[in-house]
Amino acid sequence: MFAVYAESFSTDDPLSGLVVGERPDPEVPDGWTTVTVKAAALNHHDIWSLRGVGLREEALPMILGCDAAGIDEDGNEVVIHAVISDPSWTGDETLDPKRSLLSERHQGTFADKVVVPKGNVVPKPESLSFEEAACLPTAWLTAYRMLFVQGGLKPGDTVLVQGAGGGVATALITLAHAGGLRVYATSRDEQKRKRAAELGADEVFESNARLPQRVDAVMETVGKATWSHSVKSLRPGGKIVISGTTSGADVDSAELTRVFFLQLQVIGSTMGTRTELASLVNLLDVTGARPVIDQVLPMEKARDGFAAMASGDLFGKVVFTR
Repeated sequence: MFAVYAESFSTDDPLSGLVVGERPDPEVPDGWTTVTVKAAALNHHDIWSLRGVGLREEALPMILGCDAAGIDEDGNEVVIHAVISDPSWTGDETLDPKRSLLSERHQGTFADKVVVPKGNVVPKPESLSFEEAACLPTAWLTAYRMLFVQGGLKPGDTVLVQGAGGGVATALITLAHAGGLRVYATSRDEQKRKRAAELGADEVFESNARLPQRVDAVMETVGKATWSHSVKSLRPGGKIVISGTTSGADVDSAELTRVFFLQLQVIGSTMGTRTELASLVNLLDVTGARPVIDQVLPMEKARDGFAAMASGDLFGKVVFTR
């Protein structure tokens, strides 16, 4: 079958290990099912895999891709949940110490077909295109969990989204607006601030600018460059929900005095559960909110999409179609 896969690793030139070609059809273990892929979305995770982060050399060649939407063996349109938990695990899949994402231990979604546990498919509503649905399982699910599960936010609350323009930040702005929150967003880039306002941010600011009021929660994916501003932007008892550190994890000052004196909460968040993915899909179905897609490419041109992501010249998702 046709596939886009990692053949080798390179820290300096990750795309040198990317191959667009053919791989054997997947074997289907007991309790798993085959999904015919109609659309699959690119993530930074795929670039990191080509650098050898989170992917073992003995697992090569590995078909890349965490996200996809397609048609299951019974002809149903479905979205794939990318978190693969241990068969013996019960409860929140994100807490399973043996969990992995598709394309780490199991072949990924950039192919004609992908094999997943039967519990890892979620019905796709007719209102969502395959391209839109393919954007949801990683960045958008991460954003949903940050806001409504770990953040516990409700309509009328105020949230600050740091670093508008990134995939998770874009999803955070759209979902927060759809969920009835007052949304502030920051970016160093004027064009990205403008796009954030178009997505539903009530007010946009340059990075580290003083806000009109302190917020109930901050959604943090940037790390070192924005951490102090995030802490200072919270009301007493507020929450920082963090799912990434794109600018680095070593902060100059953790602002610990503010954290304990104002009784702030710092909450980690990673991916989401199958149930949360189903709730996210329903939220988009009901509200009409949709993922921002930067470009749609046939999977045969996957290298072009990888190059665009590696250069950082994107606002929204790159989607491959079959």
